[in-house]
Amino acid sequence: MGTWKSRGLRGSTLEDMINRSNEIYREKNLALIQKIPTPITPITIDKESRHITLAYFDQKSTVDYIGAVQGIPVCFDAKECAAKTFPLQNVHLHQMMFMKDFEQQGGIAFFILHFTSEDEIYYIPFRRMYQFWKRMENGGRKSFTYEEIDPEFRVLSSRDILVHYLAAIQRDLDLREGE
Repeated sequence: MGTWKSRGLRGSTLEDMINRSNEIYREKNLALIQKIPTPITPITIDKESRHITLAYFDQKSTVDYIGAVQGIPVCFDAKECAAKTFPLQNVHLHQMMFMKDFEQQGGIAFFILHFTSEDEIYYIPFRRMYQFWKRMENGGRKSFTYEEIDPEFRVLSSRDILVHYLAAIQRDLDLREGE
């Protein structure tokens, strides 16, 4: 029989935790981040419940979240991974291109990745994900491993903020200044 962990992310998805964290950031005037809905076209709607039962995506979405942190434009995508290897097929070319353009305009783009097997969340700067992406395009691995992630970018919770990624943004900014 397996052991039950008393800590962790049981019963809550990464997106739910990020949404709640963003609400607290807004309440504390630390950041204003919005979840970007994926546009859909309904095909079938249940007349009684008025729920959409069949739909298709209108277009490729760009990123999951966009906003500003203390005057700095930010965009990011949230991903979950059950294994200690993240397949790059879970990131799409149009997302990479949008994030690249976003950074060229002076914004900060990144990924928040939850390694569910480790019960750990990491901030992956766009430039790091881009290195993995270029490696794949050049015939290398089509994934990256947990061990390739900078442990300094682990995202922890802080009091009522479940996914406190602002500290990782600050670390990213500090590293950019040093370049």
